[in-house]
Amino acid sequence: MYPLNCIKIGTAIDFACGTGGFITSWLKALESQKKTIEDREAFDTSVYGIEKKQFPYMLCVTNLLLHDIDTPRIYHDNSLLKDVLDYTEDDQFDVILMNPPYGGSEKNEVKNHFPSDLASSETADLFMSVIMYRLKQNGRAAVILPDGFLFGTDNAKVAIKKKLLSEFNLHTVIRMPHSVFSPYTSITTNILFFDRTGSTKETWFYRLDMPDGYKNFSKTKPMKLEHFDPAIEWWNNREEITIDGFDKAKKYTAQELADKNYNIDLCGFPHEEEEILPPKELIQEYQEKRASLNADIDRILEQITGILGINTEDLT
Repeated sequence: MYPLNCIKIGTAIDFACGTGGFITSWLKALESQKKTIEDREAFDTSVYGIEKKQFPYMLCVTNLLLHDIDTPRIYHDNSLLKDVLDYTEDDQFDVILMNPPYGGSEKNEVKNHFPSDLASSETADLFMSVIMYRLKQNGRAAVILPDGFLFGTDNAKVAIKKKLLSEFNLHTVIRMPHSVFSPYTSITTNILFFDRTGSTKETWFYRLDMPDGYKNFSKTKPMKLEHFDPAIEWWNNREEITIDGFDKAKKYTAQELADKNYNIDLCGFPHEEEEILPPKELIQEYQEKRASLNADIDRILEQITGILGINTEDLT
């Protein structure tokens, strides 16, 4: 079990770190800031990771050793298997940066560690709750989530987004182009930037379009840092942008988002023509939409059986 009293000023964590790709990127960004022995000590002790699968965990530890971290603070554990209400300030971090697993479905054993209104079956939703409970006051987070989190309106997703906007400052959502994580997944993703400095007053949405000359990203033609330049340029000089009648960048108040029942699928990619997806991508898109629909059905059935006094276990 990883120590819960080890949090120091300036700590960052990835709660599902895999082989450590995000973590090594942090270390590269921090490398230039090392000026003194104290800086070196902070560098060695500032970044943490948790990974539940044995093989990626071992690879992550090895990865950090190869990046000159003598004692990698990587822990073999499942971030979802602890009651979130038990976390204290000692369990919180200054920075959380992660791409949580999505598309998975969790059992009641996992869901029971969350308040009933936040107990989603979807893995990414549960990680969002963990992130909110473990982000320090004035801390910052950047989290990559699938489109399903944005447009989902089942009870758990709405409760998670309501908590996010009421207790955190969700200041920016970057809509990413499709196939960013190809060939591993074709699910379209978004980066949510928020901090714990107060409730959300307004949220900017920005659509990062596919770069010129690209129809899809792939393993041999991946997304590069330079492709993010338009978003960086806009970030420092924000303005609303409309192209061909479609919003590319737009600001919404928290009340406007609440009025949409927290469906924050905004400034998305225009679909003037129906896109014929390859079979694998079509199936993945269908599964994502079905998971959201199933959550709605399960909630309604639970309400009906509760009213009728029917034990669902007797129906199996």
